[in-house]
Amino acid sequence: MRVLVLNGPNLRRLGTREPSIYGAETFDDLVKLCRKTGEELGYDVEVRQTDDEATMIGWLHEAADGKIPVVLNPAAFTHYSYGLRDAASQRTAPLIEVHISNPHAREEFRHTSVVSAVATGTIAGFGMQSYVLALRALAAL
Repeated sequence: MRVLVLNGPNLRRLGTREPSIYGAETFDDLVKLCRKTGEELGYDVEVRQTDDEATMIGWLHEAADGKIPVVLNPAAFTHYSYGLRDAASQRTAPLIEVHISNPHAREEFRHTSVVSAVATGTIAGFGMQSYVLALRALAAL
């Protein structure tokens, strides 16, 4: 089964962006981790990242049209992108929202997710392991 792991703004900068919050692992490390976990679960995992909201919405449309499960880290889009939320609400397969950090333990503006209400579930605060847990949750569904 094909799974899309979609990442929003600034996540390609993992390893250099606020390592005290996001850790020292890089985006390439994340790609390797997701692919390895996917192989263990029998998934063909494709990891993507964009800083562009329209591109992310297009990828969610692609997933909905193809009935492809999604692991989504909307990053900053989490808190304000109603366009992204509307695209996610059109899902035709499970969609797991993930966050590396725990948004509820951070600045108040990060406490609200416009995506959570249309996601199958949300996993946050476990570093890169949030993605592993999300892929395993997909397998359990």
